[in-house]
Amino acid sequence: MPKVVRVQAAGGPEVLKIEEEPLPQPGQGEVRLKVETIGLNRAEVMFRMGMYLEPLTPPSRIGYDAAGVVDAVGPGVTNVRVGQRVATVPSSPMSKYGVYGEYALVRALSVAPYPDVLSPREAAALWMSYLTVYGAFMLTTKIGKGDYVVIPAASSSLGFTAIQFCKREGAISIATTRGREKKQALLEAGSDHVVVTDDEDFVGRIMEITRGKGARIVFDPVSGPMLEKAANVAAPGGTIIEYGWLAAPAPAIYPLFPALVKQLTIVGYTLFGFTSDPAKVGAAVKYINDGITSGIFKPVVDDTKFTLDQIAEAHRYMESNQQKGKVVVTV
Repeated sequence: MPKVVRVQAAGGPEVLKIEEEPLPQPGQGEVRLKVETIGLNRAEVMFRMGMYLEPLTPPSRIGYDAAGVVDAVGPGVTNVRVGQRVATVPSSPMSKYGVYGEYALVRALSVAPYPDVLSPREAAALWMSYLTVYGAFMLTTKIGKGDYVVIPAASSSLGFTAIQFCKREGAISIATTRGREKKQALLEAGSDHVVVTDDEDFVGRIMEITRGKGARIVFDPVSGPMLEKAANVAAPGGTIIEYGWLAAPAPAIYPLFPALVKQLTIVGYTLFGFTSDPAKVGAAVKYINDGITSGIFKPVVDDTKFTLDQIAEAHRYMESNQQKGKVVVTV
């Protein structure tokens, strides 16, 4: 019988257990995916710990990002066919449609073909990262030529993706990372500036780069104490996009004075604000696929490799912050 991963209780990576269960059959509007690769996300760490937007009710499936081959389709499915290679679009509850496993049931509207130039490992790093940045940069803030964009924790897959979006739209990216060992990788990825916060003052260096103007956008997955720093480097009228909580459990304190003085917009953001809209997803998929086929976009995958049997180790590695890009598990 096929293997699947279930979260048996809220906790550390050890709560991820591999089980065997009968091959699932797709229902109305569903497809069955023979999974080849799985991309890991911080959202799944938070879900596993019982600290995510979606409540955890163990035992539960888990996982948003997977690439594979459509193995069966249910009634009413017309957008994909058996044998087609697709990757999942995060738009459904993990508890019901989690993709960690050898097979996964997903909604047909939650898969999209990916360009042939991508490998299955790269495809597993595609939709969560690129759709998240698309919604933030193209819908929420509409970045443009000459905009300064600060990208904290930039060595994540989302950070590398954000750098690529800045390059495509003519914005000026300022990537930040704690250690100098990741600086060269960020520069090679196309970041215009890299601030190593263990060696440089976050606020002072960014204000120096922007010639005292500040950044129009801060794309922040850290929150906690970072929110005040983000407000201090934001330009008047700027936008801070809060899309994660890497600083958990440290609380985020609202930076009232800089927000008032600069008239800042602070946005709590997830991609689920638009992935339920097929028209917006279709436009995003086209924009991203065009970027992939033209060579402007390329998913960055960490070199360390894991198998499904090593799923707990893969989570530990992601939480260690050693990775450069997406952590991908091969099934």
